[in-house]
Amino acid sequence: MNQLVHPKERVYFIVCLVVSIIFYLLLIVSIVGIIYLIIGAIVGLILNGIFIGNLKGNSIKVSKHQFPKIHDIAQRLSKEMGLNKMPDIYVLQSGGALNAFAVKFLGRNFVVIYSDILELAYEEGEDALAFVICHELAHIKRKHLSNRWFIYPAMLVPFLGTAYLRACEYTCDMIGNYYVPNGAIAGLLVLTAGKKLYKQVNVEALLHQAQEEGGFWVWFAEIISTHPNIIKRVRNIINAQTSNNSTYSISMSI
Repeated sequence: MNQLVHPKERVYFIVCLVVSIIFYLLLIVSIVGIIYLIIGAIVGLILNGIFIGNLKGNSIKVSKHQFPKIHDIAQRLSKEMGLNKMPDIYVLQSGGALNAFAVKFLGRNFVVIYSDILELAYEEGEDALAFVICHELAHIKRKHLSNRWFIYPAMLVPFLGTAYLRACEYTCDMIGNYYVPNGAIAGLLVLTAGKKLYKQVNVEALLHQAQEEGGFWVWFAEIISTHPNIIKRVRNIINAQTSNNSTYSISMSI
């Protein structure tokens, strides 16, 4: 799995860690700083607790008896990826938004899947859904959620924190592609074209779009974002599959 980690993830993590250690040391040398650290930790704990409370009270937990197909996919991938246990997975209605994310609270990992993404499992896009789940499990496997507590001050530094998070997204894409290669491209396209139209996307035309519609604002919008542009993520997966002698052809429509 180390071969799947984006090189910049390690570099940015080290930079973030150094910046955060310096910040923490500056706080520790003063009594006021220690108080700020304690208050920050308490506030963070409360906010996370409220979020988890809302999540458990307003979403549906995946189990053997509740969305068993999703449970089987997540359980299989968790074992293949070497996770100690499958994280708790919740399905949340999101007003049509297509996304999924992972979160950690008091040592427990959670994966949240928006309901519109879940519908893919009951249509023809099961591989796409498996990729989305695997991507979130990869965040847990790589300890991205745990590490953020150590580097939180650096995450507030303009451009630095977002650069690290984008590198983490690339890593999780590559891990998802490794375990679910048939769903990688579709899993990314569904996030931008929707759970039905993604099948009609011409990938070759999409890549040409990336070449034609660049410029300063596209670049700037990305460097302040926590996620790389979808088109770049798709191109990255295609390059990986091509280098691995994949049978995938960018000339086909998905």
